[in-house]
Amino acid sequence: MKKLLIVFAAFTLIFGWTAAFAADHTMRIVHLSNTNDEDYDGAMTFKDYVEARSNGKIKVEIFSGAQLCGNAGECYEATQSNIIQIHQMTIGGISVAFPELQVMDLPYMMDNDSVAEEVLTGPFLNVLRQHVLKKGGPRIMTLTNTGGWRNIANTKRPVKSPADMKGLRIRTINSPLQQTLVKSMGASATPVAWPEVYTSLATGVIDGSKNGITDIVGMKFHEHIKHLTLDGHAYMASLWIMNEESYQALDNEQKRVVNDGFRHLGQVCFAFPKRRAIEAYEAFKKAGGKIYVPTASEKDAFRKAASPLKKWYTDKYGAEGAALLKAYEKAIADAEVKLAAQLKENM
Repeated sequence: MKKLLIVFAAFTLIFGWTAAFAADHTMRIVHLSNTNDEDYDGAMTFKDYVEARSNGKIKVEIFSGAQLCGNAGECYEATQSNIIQIHQMTIGGISVAFPELQVMDLPYMMDNDSVAEEVLTGPFLNVLRQHVLKKGGPRIMTLTNTGGWRNIANTKRPVKSPADMKGLRIRTINSPLQQTLVKSMGASATPVAWPEVYTSLATGVIDGSKNGITDIVGMKFHEHIKHLTLDGHAYMASLWIMNEESYQALDNEQKRVVNDGFRHLGQVCFAFPKRRAIEAYEAFKKAGGKIYVPTASEKDAFRKAASPLKKWYTDKYGAEGAALLKAYEKAIADAEVKLAAQLKENM
C-alpha cells in the first residue's frame, strides 16, 4: 500500500491539481489491460458520457495497465481506500476478497452470449451487488464481458480431451476455483499476474492460459501460443466496482448520470469482443495458430472432468455459496426461458 501511495503522489504531481478543482468530483478509473482492450473503450465511453452529461461537474481520469496498481489485489485495496474510485475486475480478481463470487467461474454453466448477457444485466446483478455491500465491499456498478469466452490455449500441442492437458502448466489467476479446475483436467495450475503473462509465456514459466481470442491477440500472447481449443468453459464476466463512499458523495442526479454511463460502458464491452474476435482469429491463424472445435462427445468429456467443481464450491463456501449458486442457476434458467419464448415469437 505504501508503494501505491508513492505512485499515486507522483501522478498527482505530474498532472497537477488544477483539473480536480474544476469539478465537484474526480473519478479515477483503473483497468489492468492495455488500450487495445474493450475495457479501455468502455471506460472511454463512460468518461465521455459522464463528463458531458454532468456539465463538467464530474471529471473522469483513465489509467490503463499497471500505472497506479500492479495487480488485482492492489487495485482492490486502492478502490476500498478511495485512492481510485472505479476499477474493472474479473471474477477471479475480486475472489481475493469475496471468494464465494467464484460461482460465476464455475465451468460450462452457460451456452451462449445471449444467455450470459441476460444473466449479467438481470436481477442477478443486484444479488451480487447487495451481497458485496452487506459485507463492507465496494459497489458493483455493472457486470459486462471482458474478452468473450475462456478457452484452452497453449504453446505445446492440440488439446482435444482432458488427457491432452496432462503436464501442461496453465496460467490461472490467484483463484482457488480456477486452480482446481485446471488440476481437475490434469494440468498444472500456475498463478501469474495479468501484466506478467506475456513474459511468462516467452520464458516458458507457463505453457498456456485460459483466455478469449481478443485477449490472446490484444496482449500479443499469440506470438507464443499456437494451439487454441474452443471449449468455451466459462464466460469472461467483468465487474466494474466503485468505492461506496465516492458513490454516496454524488447527488441523485449525478448518480443517475453515473449509472447511465455504466450502461453505455456495458453496451461497448458486450459488443466489442464479438467484433474484434473476427480480426483476432484471423491474426491468430496468420501467426501460425491452430484452432480446434471439440465435437459434442469431446465437450462432454471436458464437462465430465470439470463436474466435481460444483460440489467443491458448495463444500468450500457452505450455505453462503449454495445460496449464490441457487440464485445463479435460477438466473440462467430464467434467461433461457425468456430467450426461448422470444425465439418462438420470431418463428
